[in-house]
Amino acid sequence: MSETDDNLREAFAGESQANQRYLFFAEKAENEGNSQVARLFRAAAEAERVHAGNFFSIMDGVGSSKDNLLAGSIGEHYEFTRVYPSFIEKAQEENSEWAQIYFEYANEVEKIHHDLFQRALKALETGQQMEDKPYSVCPVCGNTMEGEAPDKCPICGAPGDMFRRVQ
Repeated sequence: MSETDDNLREAFAGESQANQRYLFFAEKAENEGNSQVARLFRAAAEAERVHAGNFFSIMDGVGSSKDNLLAGSIGEHYEFTRVYPSFIEKAQEENSEWAQIYFEYANEVEKIHHDLFQRALKALETGQQMEDKPYSVCPVCGNTMEGEAPDKCPICGAPGDMFRRVQ
């Protein structure tokens, strides 16, 4: 790989993180009653998303739906088998309770994402039409479920009425 390829990956990661960071900052500003500051952060977040998209396109980061599902599945599998188990172990060793809890939540949800991606990939490969239904996402742990939210999140216990519906 060339140095430019490395720089593209680093720029994509940095712009992606800035996008999310600014969205979190916007939410905080909105909660504090600073709507114009929130608007500024959302605008900056959108600009960072554009930058990330530009870099990702140069990297040929987006393929066919099948290719993208396979990449998503591989990434999720890597996270729940390699990344989060060691993070959980280190958080336990260092008595970082909240880090451990959130790493455990993420680890469980990555397994679910892997399964969802695998099922969607199988449907595409066999020519089956996926059922048209929303997803429900827990705002505490990220649990992602097909269809309507449960009464209570099976991972973190959050009330089902807190789940965000994704159409």
